[in-house]
Amino acid sequence: MRFDRLYTNARFATMAENGSTYGAIEGASLGVRDGRIAWIGPDGDRPANVEIAETEDLDGRWVTPALVDCHTHLVFAGDRSDEFERRLAGESYESIAKSGGGIKSTVAAVRAATAAELAADALSRLDALTSEGLGTIEIKSGYGLNFESEINMLKAARSLGLVSGVRVKTTLLAAHAVPPEYAGKADAYIDEVCLPLVAEAARQGLADAVDAYCEGIGFSPDQVRRLFDAAKAAGLPVKLHADQLSDLGGAALAADYGALSADHLEYTNADGIAAMAKAGMTAVILPGAFYCLNETQRPPIEALRKAGVPMALATDANPGTSPILSLLTIANMGCTLFGMTVEEALAGITREGAGALGLGKEIGTIETGKRCDLAVWDVEHPAQLVQWVGAKPLHGRILNGEWA
Repeated sequence: MRFDRLYTNARFATMAENGSTYGAIEGASLGVRDGRIAWIGPDGDRPANVEIAETEDLDGRWVTPALVDCHTHLVFAGDRSDEFERRLAGESYESIAKSGGGIKSTVAAVRAATAAELAADALSRLDALTSEGLGTIEIKSGYGLNFESEINMLKAARSLGLVSGVRVKTTLLAAHAVPPEYAGKADAYIDEVCLPLVAEAARQGLADAVDAYCEGIGFSPDQVRRLFDAAKAAGLPVKLHADQLSDLGGAALAADYGALSADHLEYTNADGIAAMAKAGMTAVILPGAFYCLNETQRPPIEALRKAGVPMALATDANPGTSPILSLLTIANMGCTLFGMTVEEALAGITREGAGALGLGKEIGTIETGKRCDLAVWDVEHPAQLVQWVGAKPLHGRILNGEWA
């Protein structure tokens, strides 16, 4: 056996479901070979006769899987701070959207930008997330709402992965809103723009999944089904913005298609939860939008927990309803606003976040055979990562077995 590198004297919160809290292994070492975890265990159990190219002492620090942000709208252009002021004055998100604000207000700026400009603008936002231990991120399109601009958004997202070293999973979200030129013609927009985009994004290898906004101010269940049929034909998995503002049966619809996840879920009913559990889906909980919109309808955390539905947490980073660039803050919100446990919150931004992206066998826990993506922390206990807001406890990230 050979290790390219051996990290010693660490406390690992592996987040593996091994019966211990946080999957913790203290006084432990981890061996890396070819960017993957070749061995992990107590220091005293290290395999004999191992050739070790390099050894590094982590000084007893806590180590978790690198964080996973499984739902973001990180690529965009323009500014929507005026909407923040309007909401503070009492206007609802639905009212703002119907008056031309919300998603639609970002469209003109995105359409005027090149893919390179969109990527450059998003890079500082990505840097903020990596400063808290991010290793993998999902980035959606959905602010171009025409063929060229949606493709540009996906290209921008892909390029962020190349320049940052962060794993980027891209999602086509052309069915985010009906653009102005298709006002009152949502069916035509699906047929003439969204369906061809699914085929083209798959052909170019630009999208890893297809998403839609199933809501009264978005798209109907029937329209979403037509989109998901096209995604299935193109070989792309699906996910859904579901039941955020009302119960249109979005969670159950997503389950019908074996979706990776259903996201938001504030109004999801018992049938939807049961369907998600049966389909093996992940619930992506987004407390940032709940907080920023000053909502009162909480997602059914206890019912999801009892049904055994895995719960991921994500920033939903976007310029309007969740301008948040801190996964650790989101983990805190999951606990303080929604009643999740600290262990559930940490799993939500590691193991379950990976599952929501279909990457559960690759990342999200510290286990033999998985990619060696780690976050090393200056904390005395894993709970401090969730307890504190704004503490910046990251010591460093290890991606593919090397310091990033």
